[in-house]
Amino acid sequence: MSPYIVGVLVPLLVALLYQNSTNTKKRGVPVDVGGETGYAIRNSRFPILLETAWEGVSTLAQLFELACKEHADKYLLGTRTLISKDTQVSADGRSYEKLHLGEYEWLTYGEVFEKVCNFASGLAHLGHRSEERVAIFADTRAEWFMALQGSFRRNISVVTIYASLGEEALCYSLNETEVTTVICGNKELKKLVEVSGQLDTVKRVICMDDEIPSSASLEVQSGRWRVVSMADVEKLGRENPVDAVLPLAADIAVIMYTSGSTGLPKGVMMTHGNVLAVVSSVRTIVPGLESNDVYLAYLPLAHILEIAAENLVAGVGSAIGYGSPLTLTDTSNKIKRGTKGDATALRPTVMAAVPAILDRVREGVRKKVDDKGGITKKLFDFAYARRISAINGSWFGARGLEMLLWNFLVFRKVRAILGGRIRFLLSGGAPLSGDTQRFINICLGAPIGQGYGLTETCAGGTFSEFDDTSVGRVGNPVPCSYIKLIDWPEGGYLISDSPMPRGEIVIGGPSVTVGYFKNEAKSKEVYKVDERGMRWFYTGDIGQFHADGCLEIIDRKKDIVKLQHGEYVSLGKVEAALIVSPYVDNMMLHADPFHSYCVALVVAAQPALEEWASKRGIAFASSAELCEKEETIKEVQASLVKVCLFYHDVLISTLGKDASECLAYIPTHFNDYGINCSKENFGKQNLCNNIEVSSSDNKASGYENTLMKCYKLDTHEMLQASVWR
Repeated sequence: MSPYIVGVLVPLLVALLYQNSTNTKKRGVPVDVGGETGYAIRNSRFPILLETAWEGVSTLAQLFELACKEHADKYLLGTRTLISKDTQVSADGRSYEKLHLGEYEWLTYGEVFEKVCNFASGLAHLGHRSEERVAIFADTRAEWFMALQGSFRRNISVVTIYASLGEEALCYSLNETEVTTVICGNKELKKLVEVSGQLDTVKRVICMDDEIPSSASLEVQSGRWRVVSMADVEKLGRENPVDAVLPLAADIAVIMYTSGSTGLPKGVMMTHGNVLAVVSSVRTIVPGLESNDVYLAYLPLAHILEIAAENLVAGVGSAIGYGSPLTLTDTSNKIKRGTKGDATALRPTVMAAVPAILDRVREGVRKKVDDKGGITKKLFDFAYARRISAINGSWFGARGLEMLLWNFLVFRKVRAILGGRIRFLLSGGAPLSGDTQRFINICLGAPIGQGYGLTETCAGGTFSEFDDTSVGRVGNPVPCSYIKLIDWPEGGYLISDSPMPRGEIVIGGPSVTVGYFKNEAKSKEVYKVDERGMRWFYTGDIGQFHADGCLEIIDRKKDIVKLQHGEYVSLGKVEAALIVSPYVDNMMLHADPFHSYCVALVVAAQPALEEWASKRGIAFASSAELCEKEETIKEVQASLVKVCLFYHDVLISTLGKDASECLAYIPTHFNDYGINCSKENFGKQNLCNNIEVSSSDNKASGYENTLMKCYKLDTHEMLQASVWR
């Protein structure tokens, strides 16, 4: 037989055998548990729940010290230097900051450990006692991680606060936890000064930047605060070293405040043992994670996903390079044209991402391919179709040598967007669409581990294994968690359902946190301890188990709204269907129990609309003006109707009537109402909360009027709705 034929057939047969084995693999198996009756699954590889993957390590402080001693001379934390900062003015008069960033400068494990120990000693000499709490209020950066580890060495509980948190939630978080020391950046210190009169217990502020804003001097002069730089605290500790006071596994490591999208934020109390259990579990799942890997850190460290990821990467001796969402790639908003984004400069091998980031990568690649057209587009589409065919199990899909050929000819440039070396992606924080998951798998040539978890479970729950190529699911239970489904008869979900058991998802195991800080009533609602001592968290999410033990999220209890005629509407399902429209950047579905239909408020996708308008010669001075044009409204309405018809069966099952008669489209700019409509801040719960908070504002009341006017329309007029101001 010709060696060329062998070279093609052997990889093909191996790939097919491998795929068949992964398709029949049992990833989760039933387990006997206590508590409320349900259907429970554990990780098939771990008969006993995993608490630690490192012998003799039971806290994050121990893990960090062990890693620093074992990898003292290896790089740990990298930060890019700022070369220049420019301001560019667009045609419509808006100003944009553009950054020229240099290469990464690194600190070794040994250097970081010395800084951490000095910072811990400095905290003690500033007068901060172990029983007091520290808050870290800053964007993700190397100093954030070092401040966290320094606090752990004094057994200090750290309150994490999003840098984007509003004034009311910020004050609430700091006052409720009685924080005495705040560690923040220059930008966040200015925010603190503005609300200083509303802070009851803050005594010390440590600024991560050497330059302290002049506005802070008034607080210093009044004697209310002591404001020092982080460098000065390290110097103080270096000159006055004290012994570490290391925590126990049951000690509170972090009090993590949620974003407060449904009201004031809740503080989730996490022990060292809770977080370590998740870190240990992920270590067993990510293939070949070792000291040669490089991790790009840019997600908020105030979120458990990033804290767990960075502690894992540091724990195995890998390097962490810091970036930001606005400087991530060469074409990111804040990167000066012709200079490198973070991914190009760092060339990471491992990344964590939220679906919004991956969606942007996909949209950007598709737009470039479509714009080029011709042979480039045809070649890309053909190569993509060949790889999809292989992943879907076809004998005639691209595998072996053909796969390598397409990777080199077509997908190599796509991989360069994130540095060209990515071998594993972790996605969490929200559901990842199947289309995006497939696209990233093929174009980046790396598996995506999609996880499901909550702050209350330290992100522990489920995680898809690297060889699981299915989409639409969130994987099997992680080694530290049991996943149990319990009946929710009101919603029609039962564990006796066929062909798959369905019900509310309940998570048990060592990753389940202690509860909500100073909120015992709410804690008792959602945290339960069974007769065997196992702690469980009731998520409110609805899921179903597949035959291989993997979980799929299919609904949410609080997502269900009953309309006037008794129909139940799943807001999330309808939003997920409508957001497929290329003209939809984000949206909110509103259902009122006093009406028989829903109203969809849509934030238009500006690039798509502007491109459509340009092709048709429609003149406009601004995006707001474009959204008001009759042609635009008709175009977007037509797109939504098309989506409605495509998802007719889905919408019928959730709305109970013709979808095209149930939705009104309002193409408007919610910034006109004083609402932040970025993807991070826009959603049905957050937007409604913003309105409630701003109800006395005339601009905000305009939004409420928009909804009310929509409800006054006849159903036949719903899709003829124009812009309400």
